[in-house]
This record gives sequence, structure tokens and C-alpha cells, in this order.
Amino acid sequence: MGQAQQTENNEEIDVKALQDMYKKFVMECPSGVLFLHEFKRFFGVDPTGEASEYAENLFRAFDKNGDNTIDFLEFVAALNLVFRGDLEHKLRWSFKVYDKDSNGYVDRNELRSIIDSIYRIKKGTKSEMSDSHLTVDEVVDRILEAVDSDGDGHISMEEFIRGAQQDQWVLNMLKLDMNPAGWVLEHRRRSAHF
Repeated sequence: MGQAQQTENNEEIDVKALQDMYKKFVMECPSGVLFLHEFKRFFGVDPTGEASEYAENLFRAFDKNGDNTIDFLEFVAALNLVFRGDLEHKLRWSFKVYDKDSNGYVDRNELRSIIDSIYRIKKGTKSEMSDSHLTVDEVVDRILEAVDSDGDGHISMEEFIRGAQQDQWVLNMLKLDMNPAGWVLEHRRRSAHF
């Protein structure tokens, strides 16, 4: 039986799964780094499909040093945060996914882009979404109204975290993106077996 570590959200990190993932990482990326196109292939993401833009945002968030590649340590660090991090750390990571231009703020266009990607992925996988009767723009408006406390049209990391922690609806909407572990595992299952 493989070793596993229980996490606060009852997800298990299986050592064998990590070893298998490393083997696949090395097979897919003998150079030791993942480029964006390899990242998409690694998770079985169609380069032009619903998940493509979302995968690009995840890639950017995984790429800690900004060199447009992901080495295995960056990869494992991101997955470790996703599986084991507390809510505030997950929200900080999620903020980086939303902050596409890395300027320290999420504006309406960035927020809309990510929410739209999430909606398209959920629609493509036939997943249920809370408040799915709302349009992308209505969701964006509600999040901005709840989170942008100074009304400047930009969400700082502090506003993002505080807003998600104080408003359950906002947290639920951001959770669509906040738990990439499920997305990663779902797409890993779709890709070629280890």
C-alpha cells in the first residue's frame, strides 16, 4: 500500500502518485522543464479547447520565477500548496492566477477573462456551477461590488483575500478556480496513463 498524507481538506497526497507524476514529468520533459505547450500536453489539454486559456493562467501561476518554464520543484511546490495550503495561501495563489499581467491588481477584464474560462470549462465538462443562471458579466459585477472596497475598479490581493473570506458567495465563485487540484487530477486522468 502506498504512503499517503492526510490534509486539512481530506485530500490525500499519495507518494506513489507523486513518483508516477515525476516519471511522467521526466519522460515528457527530458530537459527538466515544462514549456506551456508541454504543460498542456502533460494534462491532456486541447491547445484550442475550453481549458486552454485556463491552463495558460495556471502555467503562469506555477512559474514562480517568471522564466516561462516550470521545473519539477515549481510544479511540486504549486501542487503542495493546492493540496496542503490553508485558505489564505490558496487565495494568494488564486489571486496570481487572476492577476494575468502580474501588476498586483485584478481588474475587470482579468476577472472576466478567468470567470469566462471557468464557465467554458464547466460547460464543456457538464459540471454544475452554483449561480449558473448568472451571466459572466453579472458574476464579475457582483464580485467587484463585494470585494473592491475602495471602489477604484481594481482588486488588490488584500481586497481579494478579505472579500473571499467575508462573503461565502464570493468564496464559492472563486473556489471554481481556487482548487486546481481537482482540475489537475481530472485532466491527468484524461491524459495518457502513467
